[in-house]
Amino acid sequence: MSENTHICVCICTYKRPELLRRLLDHLSRQITDGLFTYSIVVAENDDARSAESIVSEFASTVKIPLKYCMQPLRNIAMTRNKAVENASGDFVAFIDDDEFPIDRWLLTLFHACNKEGVDGVLGPVLPHFDKDAPRWIVNGGLFDRPRHATGLRLNWSQTRTGNVLFRGSLFAEQGQRFNPDFLSGSDQEFFKRMIKRGSTFIWCDEAVVYEVVPPARWKRSFLIRRAVFRGIFSFRNQPYAPRPIAWSLMVTPAYVLGLPIALLLGQGKFMSCVFSLSYHIGRLSALLGINPIKEQYVSE
Repeated sequence: MSENTHICVCICTYKRPELLRRLLDHLSRQITDGLFTYSIVVAENDDARSAESIVSEFASTVKIPLKYCMQPLRNIAMTRNKAVENASGDFVAFIDDDEFPIDRWLLTLFHACNKEGVDGVLGPVLPHFDKDAPRWIVNGGLFDRPRHATGLRLNWSQTRTGNVLFRGSLFAEQGQRFNPDFLSGSDQEFFKRMIKRGSTFIWCDEAVVYEVVPPARWKRSFLIRRAVFRGIFSFRNQPYAPRPIAWSLMVTPAYVLGLPIALLLGQGKFMSCVFSLSYHIGRLSALLGINPIKEQYVSE
């Protein structure tokens, strides 16, 4: 590989200009070892264009090619597709606007993808607190995500677009992109479809990015709403799948009975139990056609 190889980093953003500024700053420091060049596409999903000035300011101070585009309808899949439409190069990376990477992030993903000859590589997203978070949040692992051994071949349920490098060829056909019918989980649906077509995705545990967890997300009400929301869309993305439904029916009473015991073990364990319970309640609510979450997305 040489600098003729190009990676385009795609960012979808919605009303997070200062977090986007931090992300762009970290992307400007990516180490390439002369193996590739890279550019950035920012796809904004806010018709007020709250990120445009941030992008313009960044573009005027660095030599990294940067393209701004706007997708006005509140739909993350359509916004991802807008980013892909404006991307060019051999590889396409995705990172969320509330995240920031280590300096060797792209290089680490790039090495892993080429070494294994796969269609894409995912890496871990670790929580980052700018201020001291309550101990119960940290101890409860409420913002921790699963990690895997480097090289693990992933199934679709282990995937997402918060930290991923794709071969650009995956997006060559319009029909292979993200499905706008999925308001949540369009990334996993994309991976599921690609894996069914024969694509392979692996894990690289060294390609770390950090997710900023602001105080607004420390609230118990946010954690519960987010868990219910995820449960609802878990059902919608796998409607009437017998195993997940049976599992929720089985574990929901167990979590209810376990709440007093979890409370004795501390707030972290208690809220972790509440979070899991809320997720399964969300899934069962969706089964009954009930949606207690009125927001289109739960982000704050």
